[in-house]
Amino acid sequence: MALITSKKMFEKALTSDYAVGAFNVNNMEIIQGIVDAVKDENAPVILQVSAGARKYARPAYLMKLVEAAILDTGIDICLHLDHGEDFEICKKCVDDGFTSVMIDASKHEFAENIRITKEVVEYAHAHGVVVEAELGKLAGVEDNIKVSGAAATFTVPEEAAEFVAKTGVDSLAIAIGTSHGAYKFKGDPYLDFERLKEIHALIPETPLVLHGASTVIPEFVAKCNQYGGKIPGAQGVPEDMIREATKYGICKVNIDTDLRLAMTAEVRKYISEHPEDFDPRKYLSPARQAIHDMVQHKIRDVLNCSGQK
Repeated sequence: MALITSKKMFEKALTSDYAVGAFNVNNMEIIQGIVDAVKDENAPVILQVSAGARKYARPAYLMKLVEAAILDTGIDICLHLDHGEDFEICKKCVDDGFTSVMIDASKHEFAENIRITKEVVEYAHAHGVVVEAELGKLAGVEDNIKVSGAAATFTVPEEAAEFVAKTGVDSLAIAIGTSHGAYKFKGDPYLDFERLKEIHALIPETPLVLHGASTVIPEFVAKCNQYGGKIPGAQGVPEDMIREATKYGICKVNIDTDLRLAMTAEVRKYISEHPEDFDPRKYLSPARQAIHDMVQHKIRDVLNCSGQK
């Protein structure tokens, strides 16, 4: 098996009511938990590396961990740069062996976003790598991406069609109401499905991407808080909304916060119940299993991509 692009994954997902899970990775235990669940479910998978992950784990280590995961499990993996800020970081990841990169130039004006994205697309395509871009701005915080609620803007359908035509981008992340982090909604959760349907109708052959799509499952927030955490009022995207979105061109769903909550809850629980232990393997083992179980749940019950490899 090998590192692959997301091209065939998305072609298949576009004709079905399911999406591919794109899970953020930071260390060995997270990668192992994800790929073991993916193997168990015979599902396609995208492993995402953010700027924060590259800084924390260092690129060489992450590449070798992903290579080890392929050797250990025998599965195909799409390795994706999440929220690349400029051409230089995208080029670096292409050169390092990533099979997919995201250029997030959404903070720029529309014309400049097109220019930067097109530059990345031309370089990546010349090296057999696919490109995701973003149009619209998601609120919230993820690593070095910080957008206030006031600055967040939904994707304009007509602009999405023009953007794809002028850049040649392979997939497009859109803003329809999700946000990064654990505090996605202050009131009732809301996604603009009519906007999503309109975008999909205008660019039906373009795979769409939903960022900020963790559910922030209450039981994991409660467990974190039970064992010393302070995460009040956290709220995510209901899973039925994610399932509904896959009917209208959403082929890739980004999940990070749910993994962090599941892992942290188990670490907190173990340390609280076993204060005498100081062996990291003792608390990282149940944390790894929590990652596995969360990914398996997402694949089976939310993304509907079990058995779609």
